[in-house]
Amino acid sequence: MKAISLSAAFTTNSVQETRDFYVRYFGARVAFDCGWYVNLEFGSSLATLQFMSPRQPEHLPASGAGLMYNFAVDDVDEEYRRLTAEGLPVVVPIEDHPWGDRGFAVQDPNAITLYIFSERVPDDEFRQYYH
Repeated sequence: MKAISLSAAFTTNSVQETRDFYVRYFGARVAFDCGWYVNLEFGSSLATLQFMSPRQPEHLPASGAGLMYNFAVDDVDEEYRRLTAEGLPVVVPIEDHPWGDRGFAVQDPNAITLYIFSERVPDDEFRQYYH
């Protein structure tokens, strides 16, 4: 299979709250919103997330526990200052990592961890793992 794009759809009872969170804090553009399903774009049509209300018996509301979305940004320190100034609680402090990034994490209304990072040159220990 050759995928043209890939995105994650998350089932939640808080579609509007989730939409508003990503629009406010992450500059998401609402590409589609029918009330029970929202498609959000982040900078390009290839970076998307979808959130939907349960509509079928198999669509159970999901827990965000253990789920993480990664957001690569140009300036992680600027994003950290901006989001903390807006009062968004940080769940993982900002720090440099030897595998080649600097990042921190917050959570969305569904308890999904959002890791915001900028790439850095990895330490020698990790450089061998990049292809």
